[in-house]
Amino acid sequence: MSNDNEVLLDKGKQNDPKIKVKRKEGEPTPAFIGASWAALLVGVAAYLIGLYNATMQLNEKGYYFAVLVFGLYSAVSLQKAVRDKDEGIPVTNIYYGISWFALIVAISLMGIGLFNAGSIDLSEKGFYGMAFVLSLFAAITVQKNIRDAQRVRERN
Repeated sequence: MSNDNEVLLDKGKQNDPKIKVKRKEGEPTPAFIGASWAALLVGVAAYLIGLYNATMQLNEKGYYFAVLVFGLYSAVSLQKAVRDKDEGIPVTNIYYGISWFALIVAISLMGIGLFNAGSIDLSEKGFYGMAFVLSLFAAITVQKNIRDAQRVRERN
């Protein structure tokens, strides 16, 4: 009787072929691409929804929005400069230095702004800080995935 069950189980396995997608070397997996985009969207959306619902003045909201945009741009710019330099693509030292400086300034502005914000609860400060860091990291990974996929396409 147990042999019949084993045969039925084996037949069930044979009817479910698994489709394996071949990836090219250096190409990011669809799961990693999706996770990177999801992290970017969640981080930016959470940050912006938090800003929209905040009770702070409009000029404060503008400050935190500008810091987010500046941070995202500087993180992507730095990632590109570091990657170009690593791959032997010419990058001027001034651009490389400005990229580092811009990211440090963006992170500093966020930290200083949150530290000095008396109208924001500590839990809210943590929320903005974490959403900001998540957004920066996700922007870097999304840019990396785009560049890796482009490089694979150029090789073929």
